[in-house]
Amino acid sequence: MKCPVCGAEVLPEAKYCHRCGSAINRGFQDIIVVTTPSIPGYRIRKVLGVVTGIVPRTRGILGKIVASIQSVVGGEISAFTSELEKARMEAIERLRDKARELGSNAVVGLDLETSDLGLQAGVVVVSATGTAVIAEPESESL
Repeated sequence: MKCPVCGAEVLPEAKYCHRCGSAINRGFQDIIVVTTPSIPGYRIRKVLGVVTGIVPRTRGILGKIVASIQSVVGGEISAFTSELEKARMEAIERLRDKARELGSNAVVGLDLETSDLGLQAGVVVVSATGTAVIAEPESESL
């Protein structure tokens, strides 16, 4: 199996890529995740509670050097863009895992936040928070 982000070969039992740290999704799209408070076509039967996925990330020394050079020239700093995208995907996957552990089949009200830990260490934290629910399809009226 290959990592969907960096393409590295990963072991069959791996949950995360050894090269880039991205979550390895094995078809667990059973958890619907939406930013809205409801899911069109579904009725929320039970609220199970708040779930969160948190991922701290930093670039290695080479990435920081590349970012420094890119910041002198101006424009997008691609060295950080890829790390933030990986962290976002991993935070959502961790949120899904926690929702699944509660017996949920959906998360509503997804909120993504990014913050800098400060400390002059270049550590960025991506947080995904939402409400785990049990949702069922609404019956269609004829």
